[in-house]
Amino acid sequence: MLFVPESPPAPGGSLNLPPVPWEGGPAYYSAHPYTDAAGWDAPAFFPIGVWFEGVYGQSDIDLDRDAGINTYVELTSSSDLALIRQNGMFAIAGVGGQGSETVGHMLTDEADMWAGPGSAAWTGNSPGQGDICSPAGASCGYTVMQTLVDSTPPDGRVRYANYGKGVMLWQSVQQAQQFVNAYTDVVPNDIYWYTDPNVCAEMQTFLGLPSSTCRLSANYGVTMDKMRQLDGMDGQRQPIWAFIEVGHPFTEDSAPSIAPEQIAGAVMSSLIHEARGILYFNHSFGGPCQSQHALREPCYAAQRASVREINRRIRELAPVLNTQSYAFSFNEGLDTMLKEHDGSYYVFAMLGRARPTGSYTLTLPEQLAGSVVEVLYEDRTIDIAGGAFTDAFAAEHTAHIYKITPGAR
Repeated sequence: MLFVPESPPAPGGSLNLPPVPWEGGPAYYSAHPYTDAAGWDAPAFFPIGVWFEGVYGQSDIDLDRDAGINTYVELTSSSDLALIRQNGMFAIAGVGGQGSETVGHMLTDEADMWAGPGSAAWTGNSPGQGDICSPAGASCGYTVMQTLVDSTPPDGRVRYANYGKGVMLWQSVQQAQQFVNAYTDVVPNDIYWYTDPNVCAEMQTFLGLPSSTCRLSANYGVTMDKMRQLDGMDGQRQPIWAFIEVGHPFTEDSAPSIAPEQIAGAVMSSLIHEARGILYFNHSFGGPCQSQHALREPCYAAQRASVREINRRIRELAPVLNTQSYAFSFNEGLDTMLKEHDGSYYVFAMLGRARPTGSYTLTLPEQLAGSVVEVLYEDRTIDIAGGAFTDAFAAEHTAHIYKITPGAR
């Protein structure tokens, strides 16, 4: 992992505000030869991935790229890596046969859950293959992770692993932080707040949050905050990516499917809480349209359209998203993020967790001068009066992106 001071310098902008701790933005990837060569250190690049896809022909690439995908995280064994490379796409995949398209090694998925927080011996088994740890019933997740790290060639590719409810919910902070800090260069956590049939009860048990406040976009920000808290405990930082479901990922037909507007809200909440990449879970194991690649299916056309649009905005705003945020709260009832780029200020805002819908006033920092706010992607402006402006948040997943350019009218 790249070593970055826990208290980085303030953003190189004009506001006298503290910075949000970060890993260094795109510069982080310049320390790893394959992401560096792939241009991941460019301010205009933002990783947008899909989980465990298959790439067999040009039509697959065309569909995925049209949806805004630029990276495959884990691939089916028969996928065509050369085709990915020829199309300027990227992969984070298992060891074996990689070229320049493969910028990272996929270590494993959710060892925090299936092996647990411990250093017992690992039998080498995966779930469904027999006893995982020795003695049976022990926990060996740290052994699993270290064994996989040791067996991965130190070839300049980033090391990547997914974690889940073990790190996010079940384990103590000390147990969870070892998974997050000891083995990877890039890491997400896949809690599906909108669709998991069990997570509402678990959030009350393990986080002390009312189960009635479970199905909210803002909870994807809770995941990001927990992962960033754990990641900062060793004084180093790595990019934390966000996992977002796009269909019906659980076998129970009674579980919810995610709606298009919820996908957009979950992505925005993750970005506001400093996600450095977005990764879509593309499998529907239940519901009316079961598929291993939901974003390619006509029955998920509405979800695909939402993903396509939010990814378009991410691409356009990548130079903004790739700057270090200022630490500032515009309203205690809102989740907000403040960035500065090319002479303008950008405010990303949505409802805080379990806050009521309605109008909220955003109070600007004293040094941020302006008379009008441009609401991006909504074709409207709002006047600033007395250093503040007011806007409506009609639903829990509603998000707005504001641009303030001093001197503009």
